[in-house]
Amino acid sequence: MNRTPRTTLKRLPKRGSYDRNVINQILDEGFICHVGFVSDGQPIVIPTGYARVEDELIIHGSQASRMLRNVGKGIQVCVTVTLIDGLVLARSAFHHSMNYRSVVILGNASVVEDREEKIGALLALSEHMIPGRWKDVREPNEAELQQTTVLSLPITEASAKIRTGPPLDDEGDYDLPVWAGVIPLRMVADEPIPDPRLPSEITTPSYVSDYDRRSK
Repeated sequence: MNRTPRTTLKRLPKRGSYDRNVINQILDEGFICHVGFVSDGQPIVIPTGYARVEDELIIHGSQASRMLRNVGKGIQVCVTVTLIDGLVLARSAFHHSMNYRSVVILGNASVVEDREEKIGALLALSEHMIPGRWKDVREPNEAELQQTTVLSLPITEASAKIRTGPPLDDEGDYDLPVWAGVIPLRMVADEPIPDPRLPSEITTPSYVSDYDRRSK
C-alpha cells in the first residue's frame, strides 16, 4: 500500500503501517466501521456493518439511510475500523493508554447496482460475520434487495496504526509503588441463546456452537 500525504501518520508515526496484509488482517477481524462524510456542510459519522472483498470494502445499510444515499453519490468519505486489544495501566494517569489496531481508508464509494454483484456482496457480509451461515438461510427476495443499499469502497488509500506492549512511563516514575501493566481484552462468544420459537428438533449448527472470532 503506497502511503499518500493524507494517510501518512503525523502523530506517533512509528505506530503506522502501510502494509496491505496488516491492513487486511485488521479489517477481517472487525465487525463495525465508522463512515465519515460531509452532508450539506454538516460533518456526519455513522457506524455500519462491512466486509472486505479482496481490495474493496463492502458497506451495507438500508435504502432509507441518509448516509448511504449521500455516500453513494461518490462523495469523499473517511472510513475507520478500530480493535481494542488491552487497557494499558501506567504508573501515572497521564501515560495510561490502550493497545489497539486501527485502519483509516479514504476514497469515494459507489453503489453496487448489478443484482448478482449485490447478492455476492451480501453473501460476503454474512460470511464475514458468521462463516457458513449463508448456505442455511433464505436468500434476500426482490423486495428486500430493493430495500438494501450496498456500497463498494476501493482500499487504495489507507493506513493502519497499532499500539502494543507495556506502559511507557517517565523514567522517574518506575520506582513508584503502583501496579502497572496491561489488561488484555478480546471478543469472546458466549453460550448461544435459541430463539424461543425455534422447534426443539432443530440442533445448533457447529458454526454457532463453536464460534470463535480468533479463528478468522
